[in-house]
Amino acid sequence: MTTETISTVPPAKAAEWLASGEAILIDVREPDEFRAEHIAAAASLPLDSVSRLRQTLHIPENRKIVVQCLKGGRGEQACRIIRDILPNQETYNLDGGITAWKQAGLPVVGAAKAGGAPSIFRQVQMIVGSLVLICVILGFAGLTPAFALAGFFGFMLAFAGFSGWCGLALLLRRMPWNKAA
Repeated sequence: MTTETISTVPPAKAAEWLASGEAILIDVREPDEFRAEHIAAAASLPLDSVSRLRQTLHIPENRKIVVQCLKGGRGEQACRIIRDILPNQETYNLDGGITAWKQAGLPVVGAAKAGGAPSIFRQVQMIVGSLVLICVILGFAGLTPAFALAGFFGFMLAFAGFSGWCGLALLLRRMPWNKAA
């Protein structure tokens, strides 16, 4: 089985395509990330919703699709899904994601302040990842019930991924550092 490579487009070229109406931009990051900052022309369609692209967005056949995430990883996954759904549509991953877009000096809407809190999505990853790491270290240090606790955290993270409900994310949204200024 061969894996076709995903075409990428540099931010400056993508900006030209968007300005001329030659392409549409789909942001596949999580809704919290999109709300924090996004490229003005982007349509928000989180990665887990890309498979429902036909029902969600109308994309004229003569337009290129540019997919964007934070740095490019989720964008590449989305491009593969879109290629299966719309095989005749030109699909490109924005090289370097919104990070490269900003580094190229291109504008974003609602830019997060330097030193501001990371997205809720990233905060959940940092907290749960740290808890699992601590539990595994404690388990190897002789506190074997800590392995079960690490398994519980892993289960809850998987549950959040499958169900779309994350209690930790709901709690984090209420924290003062995540309140809009």
